[in-house]
Amino acid sequence: AKKSLKLPLVLSREEINKVIEATTNIKHKLVLMFLYYAGLRLSEVRNLRWQDIDFDRGIIHVKTAKGEKERVVFLHFKLKSILEIYGIDKQGLVFKSQRGEKYNERTIQQIVRNAARKAGINKNVGPHSLRHSFATHLLEAGADIRYIQQLLGHKSLRTTQIYTHVANRDIKKLANLL
Repeated sequence: AKKSLKLPLVLSREEINKVIEATTNIKHKLVLMFLYYAGLRLSEVRNLRWQDIDFDRGIIHVKTAKGEKERVVFLHFKLKSILEIYGIDKQGLVFKSQRGEKYNERTIQQIVRNAARKAGINKNVGPHSLRHSFATHLLEAGADIRYIQQLLGHKSLRTTQIYTHVANRDIKKLANLL
């Protein structure tokens, strides 16, 4: 039986900015920015270590990716500047709870939901929505789908092609034909 195609929830660039700006806690802001500006999964944010971030080369080495696959993503300049404000520890996990432990999955989900609510977005926004938005915005800006596939760590291009269904770059052009 074929699996039904459920399109991912994608926020506009304006909505992404509102979500990030609505967050005053710098650690929470950083979580949101890693989900969007690096396209990381929730588990990848939880397991991110300082030694995985190469400031000189401008990359993030994602070592705890899904399916035990490693990948490299770019370190966005906005992410780099906030990391410098946050304070570069250079040791262990980037995100630790108040008890010094790895962030809980529910904590990250709550950070995203609370930020979306504060920003006045009435959609069911979760951590993966920011990853979907990352991929869709890159596609709309003209990035090659094979590069997006590499950044997301997808084994199959078919997985990445879901974003062609929600990217409105070409849909807007069709409207101009009428």
